Amino acid sequence: MPGCFKKTLCALASLISFVSFILIVVAMGTPKWMTGKILCKTGADLVNATDPELVKFMGEIYYGLFQGGKIRQCGLGGRRSKFTIFPHMVKKLNTGLHVMIIMFLCVAIFFSLVSFGFCILNAIKVPYRAIKGPAGVCLWNFLAGGFIVLAVTSFMAAVKLHHLTERIANFRENVFQFVILEERFEDCFWLCVASATAHAVNLLLIAISGINFPKIKTKTEEANVTAEDIMY
Repeated sequence: MPGCFKKTLCALASLISFVSFILIVVAMGTPKWMTGKILCKTGADLVNATDPELVKFMGEIYYGLFQGGKIRQCGLGGRRSKFTIFPHMVKKLNTGLHVMIIMFLCVAIFFSLVSFGFCILNAIKVPYRAIKGPAGVCLWNFLAGGFIVLAVTSFMAAVKLHHLTERIANFRENVFQFVILEERFEDCFWLCVASATAHAVNLLLIAISGINFPKIKTKTEEANVTAEDIMY
């Protein structure tokens, strides 16, 4: 049976792994990874809008991995619309990169659950095989955190290098052209960052649980037996 200290750390690590799993699922299902402000450039150019008048041509956009929405303003008031990434819009985007982001997160979910199970196992008993012990828990946490980092990095590359927001904003816009004025990574994106951090914390906890702290021993006074004591 593992010691009380190791049990506590493994139980805490299992809780963190489960929280990481929840964070990824919530992040994937929420359509707010990125928000931004968009300008209807065509409409502004038509009326030669100056700085104070540009507000009438500024809209908003938000999107996640599967869906999103935008408010387009081209001088006649705001018009709200929603869209889905699959199956139509993905053809306009970098399909391979977008699918890779989703796959990385799905694999991270799997390894988070595996880490959760192995942490519980180590909290209950000491496994005979090393792969089921702390070494295995470290491996699964490293893989889960690594795939999350890959997903986050790929999403940033899609936004900054492949102009993801601009492509989405101009999807099926045959008349008007939109330019991006501002982009912000939102809470769902940072949830994935927090999930990767959680697995890093787990690696630290498992490393600490493997430390053998010296036991505190109390010194017992040795009895000095003399010849006189034996006589009595």
